[in-house]
Amino acid sequence: MLIALNAVLGRELKKTFRQKSRLLASMVRPMIWLFVIGGGIGSIMPDDSHQNYQNAIIPGILGMTLLFGSMLSALSTVYDKESGVMRMLIISPMPSYAVILSKLASSTLAGLLQIIMLCVLLFALQKLHFNQINWTLFIFSLFLTAIACAALGLITAVVSKSLDNFAAIMNFVIFPVFFLSGALYPVDNLPTILHWIAVANPFTYGVDLIKHSIAITQESTDFPLHVDALVLGAFSIVAIGFASWKFTQESTLATLINKLTGGKR
Repeated sequence: MLIALNAVLGRELKKTFRQKSRLLASMVRPMIWLFVIGGGIGSIMPDDSHQNYQNAIIPGILGMTLLFGSMLSALSTVYDKESGVMRMLIISPMPSYAVILSKLASSTLAGLLQIIMLCVLLFALQKLHFNQINWTLFIFSLFLTAIACAALGLITAVVSKSLDNFAAIMNFVIFPVFFLSGALYPVDNLPTILHWIAVANPFTYGVDLIKHSIAITQESTDFPLHVDALVLGAFSIVAIGFASWKFTQESTLATLINKLTGGKR
């Protein structure tokens, strides 16, 4: 099984590294949010809060990069379902859950690769400094958040029946998950209904965990460190379990096999 897992993971990573233009383009989104959105909102704040707001949303920008990067990587799962690759995988000796784990690992690594590129850019622009970061906690927070985002992407991919369906569902998921979190503003300051939605949002805890690891944002955290880690870990386990269960359902497998045989029995 490990050989098969490595083979699928290797294929996914090769696809990611070959898309150099996509990796470079992924840096445009966080820069727009940091300088355009951050600068625009910061401009309506008091003068002494302008720069502070840009600093405050850096964990949210990092989390957003993981969210978009990991979920967009899940698009390959839907593409494989339509192109026939997934049908070849399910009739191979490889266990179905190994397919899900390999997809999860590739999406997680794709998100982390984009984070490395973004951190290099932030260091070059002096928006982050090495001595501001608790590196052990920072790496742990990024890794755990990337897994949670990849698991969310897997659920979206598994329930999607086509590329168009995935795009519609992803937009319905990714934007509420991002905006209804602590990425752009403190959760405690939200209206009551939005506050409780943000509390139920697992991505909120990922952003908050990243805040704990950066000195300039530690005072704006919303939850204790252990709560962030427990919620992210629990969500990832449940999401991966659901994605594996859904993928192995008879209805899902029958749909893929029928496409392989052209609907013949």
